[in-house]
Amino acid sequence: MKDTIVSLLEGAVTALKHQGVLPNDLQPTIKVDPTKDKAHGDYATNLALMLAKPAGKNPRELANALVAALPESDAIQKTEIAGPGFINFFAAADAAAQIVAQVLDCGDTFGRSMVGKGEKVQVEFVSANPTGPLHVGHGRGAAIGDCLCRLLEATGFDVTREFYYNDAGAQIANLARSVQARVKGLGPDDDSWPEDGYRGEYIVDVANDYLAGKTVSADDREVTAKKDPDDLDAIQDFAVAWLRREQDLDLKAFGVEFDVYFLESSLYEDGKVDATVEKLVKAGHTYEEDGAMWLRTTDFGDDKDRVMRKQDGGYTYFLPDVAYHLDKWQRGFKTVINEQGADHHSTVTRVRAGLQALEVGIPKGWPDYVLHQMVMVTRSGVEVKLSKRAGSYVTVRDLIDEVGRDATRFFLAARRADSQLTFDIDLARSQSNDNPVYYIQYAHARVCSMLRKAQDADQPFDHALALANLALLDSDQEKAVLNRLARFPEVVETAARNREPQQVAQYLLDLSGDFHTCYNAVKVMVDDDTLRNTRLALGLATRQVLRNGLDLMGVSAPEEM
Repeated sequence: MKDTIVSLLEGAVTALKHQGVLPNDLQPTIKVDPTKDKAHGDYATNLALMLAKPAGKNPRELANALVAALPESDAIQKTEIAGPGFINFFAAADAAAQIVAQVLDCGDTFGRSMVGKGEKVQVEFVSANPTGPLHVGHGRGAAIGDCLCRLLEATGFDVTREFYYNDAGAQIANLARSVQARVKGLGPDDDSWPEDGYRGEYIVDVANDYLAGKTVSADDREVTAKKDPDDLDAIQDFAVAWLRREQDLDLKAFGVEFDVYFLESSLYEDGKVDATVEKLVKAGHTYEEDGAMWLRTTDFGDDKDRVMRKQDGGYTYFLPDVAYHLDKWQRGFKTVINEQGADHHSTVTRVRAGLQALEVGIPKGWPDYVLHQMVMVTRSGVEVKLSKRAGSYVTVRDLIDEVGRDATRFFLAARRADSQLTFDIDLARSQSNDNPVYYIQYAHARVCSMLRKAQDADQPFDHALALANLALLDSDQEKAVLNRLARFPEVVETAARNREPQQVAQYLLDLSGDFHTCYNAVKVMVDDDTLRNTRLALGLATRQVLRNGLDLMGVSAPEEM
């Protein structure tokens, strides 16, 4: 319907150009939006207000001219001019109801498109250090990142999901020393415990498995423990593999998979960090000062220059980040999206500056970033902070065990990434309309129940009869559902373009609200075969769109609740 109205307005603009009302070189972007108040129609445009100045006319006068020039269409029941010059469109009942036929015909593909034209996109998300279980912050990144990948795939992009393992540096060394201390029978309260050691119970599990000589398999390696308490390198290899396997299990429980696992250590082993330094030096953007090598990032918008190589010869953490992103570019990804915690905000400018300093054709503002804020978990209104398994934070598996995968995923992805999130365990577990996941899934299950009742009453759904009489869907409540269904493809496209999965979550809540209101106001199981089947068709279309939307969120669509 929206596309139809845009097409009609394009025709009106062309007609007014021929009449000399509008300049011939005018190429307006026509914006049509759903109305918030159905008393004002189904869709509205501000086109007359936009064109009034170039046309040299009063906006309401131009709005009348546009309406008069609209081509004939059975899809529009009437138009109205409102306010300073808005044009409101009222869709014809039978035309609006055709969305039901479209949804039922498309099925699982309704809402999908090829606007991405197969363009390669890499999305890096989670990328947790292999030093402990995934915490709830990682979980938010996993939910947002995975939903974003699903949205991009649904809009025709060729998506690669990538996990970057920081398996080098001080934190890995701290992990190895922590496990070694446990292997030797020490605890966090001992004086010789590593100053920055990890204290969670999982360190005890790693140490016990190491001493037992166990073999662990991660995604690209299999490591057998040497059982030697003094072999720190062997302990580190085993601990990293052990925790990578644990993180894989966390992600599997969360329904998240990756195409590529990229190791930071490989950047050093393959000489890519050194090669990046050589490129930066050759480009003339480095200098030596106080025994360190600096990158002149201020040339590219940073607030100060950054140290690349420290006085001790070691590299700062942002240099391998630059090398890693250069590798992404060289792999052919012209669009890269990094979903990370807000604590990475300071790295955005310097990584982009480092990439510009390479002078290899990488555009400004590359890569894209989606940064999520912190998550606070509460129970009975009180913040939950500790997990025995992790020792200091709530893990993803803690939440899944508490409220299930569906609620965990939905709650973590249902708000803007840049807003702080309070995860209410009690709400997530409740079976009430206050719980958004329950509210949406119940709408889906309600349609399934309607179909079972029809079948049990020997009144199975008649597809042909329903589609031949869609104009009967003319109540205000039914029209609200129809209009909401029609918006789904645009919501998916906009959510993908803006990198905002929460738009789908909000849409599902709105559609569920419209459906529940309609269900309570309009009786479905009536004696009239035609009316009953037509209303069942509306339910079926609603169920299909709910299922498609829930799939984009990685959430199940149960048939019974």
